[in-house]
Amino acid sequence: VQLQAFGGGLVQAGGSLRLSCAASGRTFSSYLMGWFRQAPGKEREFVAGINWSGIRTYYVDSVKGRFTISRDNAKNTVYLQMNSLKPEDTAVYYCVAGNAAYGTKRSGDFGSWGQGTLVTVSS
Repeated sequence: VQLQAFGGGLVQAGGSLRLSCAASGRTFSSYLMGWFRQAPGKEREFVAGINWSGIRTYYVDSVKGRFTISRDNAKNTVYLQMNSLKPEDTAVYYCVAGNAAYGTKRSGDFGSWGQGTLVTVSS
């Protein structure tokens, strides 16, 4: 599956952004989908994941209660709603897909990666 992420930008601390990821391919609905991010000078980090149906979601502790991942299988799209943004959320965000077990946070379990979209949160 090919992925393309949209929606990054510059936002003040406390603000919100919604990232979108459009996927190509007829098997989108079968994939575990997720988001990773990589801040300057830091390692890539798992952010959020969602199962094939969209019913089950999981997050890294630092974004719980602020970020929400969702998907629309009819539109082959996954979203990341980010609220109460903090400067430490500044990073390039990557949309990912994989035939992997629900709950995994390992980057190697996701075989498809989008090109990344930059989110910058100013203080």
